[in-house]
Amino acid sequence: MTEYERSHTMPAPPEQVFDQAANIGQMGDWLPEELHVRAERLPAVTVHEDRTDEDTSALLRPERDQMRIEWGTREQGGYAGWLQVAGIDSGASEVTVHLSFFEEGHDPGERQVTDALESSLRRLERQVRLRVDNAAG
Repeated sequence: MTEYERSHTMPAPPEQVFDQAANIGQMGDWLPEELHVRAERLPAVTVHEDRTDEDTSALLRPERDQMRIEWGTREQGGYAGWLQVAGIDSGASEVTVHLSFFEEGHDPGERQVTDALESSLRRLERQVRLRVDNAAG
């Protein structure tokens, strides 16, 4: 099993960050650009990966009371992950994303995964900033 984790500070309270991250209709705005989530009947979702042009059955569980989103593959158990939002000083939040690959064939490699995690966190921060700026006026 291989695991990866990255954290990033966001300029908003944890509830706002979580709501943005957990919005299935807008996940494409912050997930890696080659991944697309389509909701079925939660927690069931389908994840399409452009790189392989494959659809994968997955589970997605947003838990607002814990400020946590958990996900993973359904049938083959190739990977799982979670996103945790925690409040920090002065209305900001820290977001941590963790991925676990249970089979070597599912792990795209350290560089690709860490680049994707860092890019996704920056994209999520942009979405959070847009939401905060629009709410402010």
